Amino acid sequence: MEVTVLCAVVACLRLLPSRSQFFQYENVVLNCEGNSTEWRVRRKTSKKIYELCPSYPSKRNDSTCVLNDLYEQDSGVYWCESEAGERSNEVNITVTDGELILESPEHPVSEGENLTFHCRARTSFSNQTHFYKNEELIGSSSTGNFTIQSVSKSDEGLYKCNVSGLGESEERWLTVRGCSPQMPTAPVAYILLPVVVCILLLFVLMLLWLFRNHKGRMDRSVSYTDVTISQEGKPQRISDVGSVPTLYSGVMPDSS
Repeated sequence: MEVTVLCAVVACLRLLPSRSQFFQYENVVLNCEGNSTEWRVRRKTSKKIYELCPSYPSKRNDSTCVLNDLYEQDSGVYWCESEAGERSNEVNITVTDGELILESPEHPVSEGENLTFHCRARTSFSNQTHFYKNEELIGSSSTGNFTIQSVSKSDEGLYKCNVSGLGESEERWLTVRGCSPQMPTAPVAYILLPVVVCILLLFVLMLLWLFRNHKGRMDRSVSYTDVTISQEGKPQRISDVGSVPTLYSGVMPDSS
């Protein structure tokens, strides 16, 4: 089953099936998921110190690496790398010719999650399965499964399983990620609140100053030198008006 992994910002490496231990002659698909198709799977093994996925010569433009018929020499560290040298998360793959493998997600788990280990054999068995952490027995099961409820950083370590008559699996290191950062506590909020209020107040005062400054410029741009008086007739300037008619207080003379 394909699962979501903790990815790098630009790319991540996913495995199908999603586990880190494999039997010899099994197959695995490694896929680079990122922001472009230029990502390629690289690996560092005991035989080849640093190389591209062996399936690339026939599929150079594919970000998927297919490894068929795994061998022990395929054990090593795998990751995605871009042409610019950017790298994704690393995955440790172990290939064994033994009878048991310990199945668990290849990516780190987060604090608070439940984690189930499964002891898988090449052939069916009915004996009890024993699980160990750092060489100490931590539990037994008749189903081949062992679950850790709500994992924490203290659960980090080397795990393996053992079945009487079949031997034991390779060890697998468990990495536990810390919890996500929590929201600021109340005392911190009390400190930040006055700072936010002051910033908002300064912003409002700045807007008010800009508005008043802009308004003053607009008022100074108005000119009063060409004021015109309009009457019912044709508007005239004050300087163009003739003499004022004389007002008579007496009786008008008889024209006859």
